[in-house]
Amino acid sequence: MPARAPDMPARQSARRGERLELKGLRRDFSGFAALKGLDLTIEPGEFVALLGPSGCGKTTALNCIAGLTPLTAGSISLGPLRIDQLPPERRGFGMVFQSYALFPHMTARKNVGFGLAMQNVARREAAQRVDEALTLVRLAAQADKLPGQMSGGQQQRVAIARAVVIRPPVVLMDEPLSNLDAKLRLEMRGEIRRIHEAIGSTTIYVTHDQDEALSMADRIVVMRDGLIRQTGSPTDLYERPAHVDVAEFMGFRTQLPGRVVTSDGTRATIEACSSTLQVLQRGPLAEGQAVVLMMRPEDLVAGPVGIPVTVRIAEYRGRAFFGAAETADGTELFFRSDKPTGAGDRITVAARPEQILLYPAAAA
Repeated sequence: MPARAPDMPARQSARRGERLELKGLRRDFSGFAALKGLDLTIEPGEFVALLGPSGCGKTTALNCIAGLTPLTAGSISLGPLRIDQLPPERRGFGMVFQSYALFPHMTARKNVGFGLAMQNVARREAAQRVDEALTLVRLAAQADKLPGQMSGGQQQRVAIARAVVIRPPVVLMDEPLSNLDAKLRLEMRGEIRRIHEAIGSTTIYVTHDQDEALSMADRIVVMRDGLIRQTGSPTDLYERPAHVDVAEFMGFRTQLPGRVVTSDGTRATIEACSSTLQVLQRGPLAEGQAVVLMMRPEDLVAGPVGIPVTVRIAEYRGRAFFGAAETADGTELFFRSDKPTGAGDRITVAARPEQILLYPAAAA
């Protein structure tokens, strides 16, 4: 068991280059288990995204790591030191909140320097580090502005600068882009990744947005009901989700119940929605076996052959129409059409075999 460090000075808590280990994390709230024994090892300098729907436990996990929420059971270690019994300020972690949490009466410079003042860092060194942090987030020219005089994106950069100026071993981010508009979110993704690479700290990023996780993280941890469902690289999660619920969260919105007609070990013929589909086989299947087929909207395309559906709604999104439709038995699916289509239209949709995921129904 890692050694406890109840008397570790704050300046020693910021241990760069140390592995963060979460073992058996459990957190109960009045009999409800928000975390159910979470195990995770995060390597030094890694960017890990905790991804999942609301209520899956990702923010609770982040707050436990930060020390804002005490554990019911389990341990958190940074290198050889167990830190879960240390208060937040003794862990030396930087945190970026969804709401920015800036002091409205302080300039950007003073907001960034607040943590250094709490650590009693010498004035000259603090001023230098604040200047470096503001330059890192490209806000040197805005240093003397109040938060109310800045855009949402600029305020979030101030919050990031405040988190990294203390030179933390771990930076924790709780959905920091959710309050920004679409254009700013896209811009800030690249900025956060750039800052992560510049400072070299481990980053743990909570989000419910798969695009954010895919574009920034080295590794994605998909959570559901207080448990980890799958971990892997963005490519792993995007192309090879291990469970139906993971696939659904990674953008495979259409779920079709089906039954195996034939299987040769490489390709299977599946009967679904009164149609037959060809699917690449990724595991053993038996004729007659119940399965679930999953597809992304951009891969299920309107064309001359496929599954007959009735369009329920369609939206024009620049180069194509994306919509929702229903089969004759009422099964909902999501599709793309390169030609204009609208509610009430009867069309057929299909996907290429390699774009269809197949799961045994019993394992879904």
